[in-house]
Amino acid sequence: MTSREDEALAQAAVAALTGQLALAPKPGLPDPRDLFARVTRMDHRALRWSAKALAPGLAAMAAAARRTGEPSPRLRAELGAIGRCTEHSVGLAGGGHRGALWTLGLLVAAAALDPRARGAEVAATAKRIAAHTDRNAPRRPSRGSTISATYGAAGARGEARAGFPHVRRALDALARARTSGAGEPQARLDALLTVMSTLQDTELLHTAGPVGLRHVQAGARAVLEAGGTSTEPGREALAALDADLHARAWSPRGSAGLLAGALFVDSLPVTVRPRAV
Repeated sequence: MTSREDEALAQAAVAALTGQLALAPKPGLPDPRDLFARVTRMDHRALRWSAKALAPGLAAMAAAARRTGEPSPRLRAELGAIGRCTEHSVGLAGGGHRGALWTLGLLVAAAALDPRARGAEVAATAKRIAAHTDRNAPRRPSRGSTISATYGAAGARGEARAGFPHVRRALDALARARTSGAGEPQARLDALLTVMSTLQDTELLHTAGPVGLRHVQAGARAVLEAGGTSTEPGREALAALDADLHARAWSPRGSAGLLAGALFVDSLPVTVRPRAV
């Protein structure tokens, strides 16, 4: 059974994911303009609905962490089982958030294990959970793991086992942008571009190969080097990168999921609301 604390963490994670979806323009990624301007393979409306479908599974992950009380193999196995059930539910709601579920599930469980942890401390606890092998996981390799093995990329598992370095980079980018006076949407976009500039995104490796990945990384760096999205040169570079990636149908989905993880960690501590009576 989930508690109010578990449900609050789950809702904060969903809010982080929908907050990431609300940003625009996001290079190669669906955003609110899709409702009015075009239809994409990852329909923005469907992604919002499926994000909300993650809430029960994320709350169950938080409850499992509180019940287990430590980042143990048992907890890792429980999170894996809950995650697979949640993937099925999200698939019925339109799908589209598998990578984000992995990231948010581990971070939600870490936050439940140590409610006082913040920032890098949450990522470190998630690392301890991810270090264990899920012995009940399907033996057939996923597309992401196959791409990781082919190109030597860390992939989602490697990112978690390293303590989510790109979540931490995104948190640092958020802090820098806010300190410099950037608005919140611009700070979040700069954080996304910071992740894109160095992440070995397995989705991009699958669709665009190593050359395409380097092209995307260079484009993200160019926006940041132009001053970021709060400056006119940065906005022009962002618009050019957005048009380029949409034209090529290259989507840095891994970066989007890690930004959602950073926004969740950034939102801690969460407010626990009383249940409706």
